[in-house]
Amino acid sequence: MSNEKDTNDPTTGDDEGREDTDSVPSDPTGNGDDAPRNPGDSGSAPDDSAESTSGDSGDDSEEVWDDTVVIENDPSTDGVGAGQEESNGAAADDTEPSEGGGIDELGSTVEVEGAEIDDDPDEDDLLGGLNIDTTAELEIPDRLVDQVIGQEHARDVIIKAAKQRRHVMMIGSPGTGKSMLAKAMSELLPKEELQDVLVYHNPEDGNKPKVRTVPAGKGDQIVEAHREEARKRNQMRSLLMWIIIAVVLGYALIIVGQILVGIIAAGVVYLVFRYLNRGSDAMIPNLLVNNGDTQTAPFRDSTGAHAGALLGDVRHDPFQSGGMETPSHDRVEAGAIHKANKGVLFIDEINTLDIRSQQHLMTAIQEGEFSITGQSERSSGAMVQTEPVPTDFVMIAAGNLDAMENMHPALRSRIKGYGYEVYMEDTIEDTPEMRRKYVRFIAQEVAKDGRLPEFTAEAVEEVILEAKRRSGRKGHLTLLFRNLGGLVRVAGDIARGEDAELTTREHVLS
Repeated sequence: MSNEKDTNDPTTGDDEGREDTDSVPSDPTGNGDDAPRNPGDSGSAPDDSAESTSGDSGDDSEEVWDDTVVIENDPSTDGVGAGQEESNGAAADDTEPSEGGGIDELGSTVEVEGAEIDDDPDEDDLLGGLNIDTTAELEIPDRLVDQVIGQEHARDVIIKAAKQRRHVMMIGSPGTGKSMLAKAMSELLPKEELQDVLVYHNPEDGNKPKVRTVPAGKGDQIVEAHREEARKRNQMRSLLMWIIIAVVLGYALIIVGQILVGIIAAGVVYLVFRYLNRGSDAMIPNLLVNNGDTQTAPFRDSTGAHAGALLGDVRHDPFQSGGMETPSHDRVEAGAIHKANKGVLFIDEINTLDIRSQQHLMTAIQEGEFSITGQSERSSGAMVQTEPVPTDFVMIAAGNLDAMENMHPALRSRIKGYGYEVYMEDTIEDTPEMRRKYVRFIAQEVAKDGRLPEFTAEAVEEVILEAKRRSGRKGHLTLLFRNLGGLVRVAGDIARGEDAELTTREHVLS
């Protein structure tokens, strides 16, 4: 185990940050754990944030910039700020397994309406003693973690990792449910810790935008307040501009008698005020990460993502000078590592990432923050670099056995050292309980698609027979559910094409 700091351990600083947030509910902007990076607002003491706003320089003499925007408390977002203690308890109850039932019991039973399960089912009963006519009689579990079939050990690891915020490395064949388990973890993580990330213009150095984090839902309010302030300033300047233009034209026409000079002077006045208005608009922050409407912890699938999509980027600006350029903070784009903050970042076939991206990913995992700069030849290059943006995510990497050969050894060591490494099963022993789970798997696929006719009991039996054949082992069932799900969808499409009310055995065999 490495001696380096575990940035994903909830015991390393998160409690202190939440206590500070919960103890000051009157803060109109609701600063989160990273509030010291606040570029300034009238709802917080700007002098206290001067040192941390300076970024890496740590210069105490740096002048503090105050955005002068006050956000009213919104009752609809009180549960995100001052009411976090209540939501923490509720979220914990939702993610804890029920008392009296161990991890292995999660998802192990099949609930049915109007049907029973035989106590001693016949070995030849492909439904495992489940007495149903169609899959419509089955109840689908609400949580994804309870829908996982045949990967009890991996599910156990995911639940433990979600509680402790640990990284996970899943190794196994494609189609065994790795992405489903990753999504399941995002449902188990608490939602009350989510944050919005804002990027502000830096008046001292436009190429180094400032970063501020606030509780989820506050970012929209802050941006809207800045827009309203900018709109009011622009209205006043426009009124003043037209008054000055009228005075200039009147003076040139009536007093001087040189209308051409008056027109030129009026044009100069117009251009000056337009330039001032652009400077006012530049003060509006860019809402980099918006979790206001997020119902669960973020889940980002970055499989095959290029460097800019994964690590963030800065858009190219064709107008780099002359007062027509777009402010640098408006061109900053968040990467998947920033959008997955307080959530899950999933990367399948991780060996396809280039070594440079894997090194940056390792840095983001270790530091819990990562600055955004240009990542491609079409971006603004290294001229623009933000302050560090939070990247406190849980990493779930996946791949085949051969994928480990091209994976950066230090990255794999960091994931394994701060988390778990689990191997996915390809087959599972054929038991009555597993057959009942396969029946539920078919019901889950039908419900997930939403357009397929329900399967009859005979059609389900044929799918289970195919699962036995595809396992390649006597007395086993395959766990390559992606291919098996394709069979379910094809059979359902055939039945739907015939306008059949149910998918029958003949449709499965077609």
